[in-house]
Amino acid sequence: MKRLIKTVAGRHLFAAVFFSWLVFSGCGDSTRGITLNIKGSDTMVNLCQKWAEAYMKKHKDVRVAVTGGGSGNGITALINGSADIACMSREILKAEKEKADMKKISLSLTNVAFDGITIAVNSSLNLEELTLAQLKGIFTGKIKNFKEVGGVDLSINLYGRDNNSGTYRFFKENILGGEEFARSTQVLQGTASLADAVAQDGRGIVYGGIGYFINKPGIKIIKIKSAAGEKSKSPVDSNHPNYEDIRSGRYYISRHLLLVSTAQAKKGVKDFIDFVLSDEGQEIVAKMNYIPLR
Repeated sequence: MKRLIKTVAGRHLFAAVFFSWLVFSGCGDSTRGITLNIKGSDTMVNLCQKWAEAYMKKHKDVRVAVTGGGSGNGITALINGSADIACMSREILKAEKEKADMKKISLSLTNVAFDGITIAVNSSLNLEELTLAQLKGIFTGKIKNFKEVGGVDLSINLYGRDNNSGTYRFFKENILGGEEFARSTQVLQGTASLADAVAQDGRGIVYGGIGYFINKPGIKIIKIKSAAGEKSKSPVDSNHPNYEDIRSGRYYISRHLLLVSTAQAKKGVKDFIDFVLSDEGQEIVAKMNYIPLR
């Protein structure tokens, strides 16, 4: 009897050890029990959230937490170790690269989508296109009335992002030539707030990622051209992002959207990025009105 009890106890012990091994080994799933923290671009925050939701459906024991705050905050969090992935709507700055180098952190950049920065006004405004020079004049405050660019006699209300925004920095470098935005610019948190503001302001003009403006009630998307006399290009083609001109750069304010990780990334980061690059991940890009890689 004593021997039988010993045998049964031994079997139970073996079963408990085997069950524990299954739990901690993840039954072969190397991502089980992991939390991934993604932080950064407000342009990408809704897109990253959709990727996270779809990924977690396929990996039940992985938690993916997404927060915005801007590309600048995202890369800072990655370098400080409080984020696993930074989502960025601009390239990494020299100072950010140097900070990572000082900590012996190797940054890995992955292009995950395209975006066409969109110029939008209230749908009631009689304005269809602008040149790049006119855009610079408007957002630096040198042009103050829509009649100076072919519109009606209305003073211009500017809307924009704070300086942690990747879109702010991209626009400043590539459209304003490094000059400062006009002091009159009304700075709001998040591109969704900007789109809402201009949809209610008949004098408003704003820039931002295309996903927040396309097919939005109260908004008109402005065509852009490099100079007077040239045919203007729109980031939109029949209520759909203009894939061809944005991918090729023929639409002048096109850019890549990036996920940035480190060579020292925790387990699960590469698997998540691989998912973003998969057919399913790229279908989500299209559904969110950004431009997939292929």
